[in-house]
Amino acid sequence: MLELAILGLLQESPMHGYELRKELATKLGAIRAAISYGTLYPTLRRLQGVGWITEAGEAAVGAEEVPPLTTRRGRVVYKITAEGKERFAELLAQAGPETYDDAGFGVHFAFFARTDRATRLRILEGRRRKVEERREGLRDVLARATERLDAYTLELQRHGLDACEREVRWLEELIANERSGRAPEGKPSASPTDKDSPPPPGPTRDIPERP
Repeated sequence: MLELAILGLLQESPMHGYELRKELATKLGAIRAAISYGTLYPTLRRLQGVGWITEAGEAAVGAEEVPPLTTRRGRVVYKITAEGKERFAELLAQAGPETYDDAGFGVHFAFFARTDRATRLRILEGRRRKVEERREGLRDVLARATERLDAYTLELQRHGLDACEREVRWLEELIANERSGRAPEGKPSASPTDKDSPPPPGPTRDIPERP
């Protein structure tokens, strides 16, 4: 998933590693983008080694931009290659089980504006099945183990169940929009693949509770 995120960001603009890390946090959220430099830079070197990204020079940085334990020197700027763009398109077209998990879904959803509608729909439906399975598991736990759980553990299980129910409703709304050719928030699609930017992924979107 980090490979997809890096290639997607570099397709927007060349960046050095520090910028990439900040943009990952902006694009995916702080939790999903909790990526250390020890993970980021080896991935950048690997992508460079296979020819999907290349160096585009160096950029000077100010003292306020220098992360701890690094030096104030020019930073290598990376840009995506033609082969990297092809790889990014391949990754965007994937809609297997790995795109339904929390991390995989979040990264793919962040680039839904550049994903074709059929793939978006397959991912959304797969994610809905995944969350529904999680929801039923939590319901089963609450139904069978309420008397054995302490009050705080029980509240945590209820919180998880509530989050699943909200996400299922959110996903159902998105699926309905995709099937009707509408972008999120009821905006009409501008093209068959509607390139409007989607709202942030996750079950935390404010959706009214059912009466």
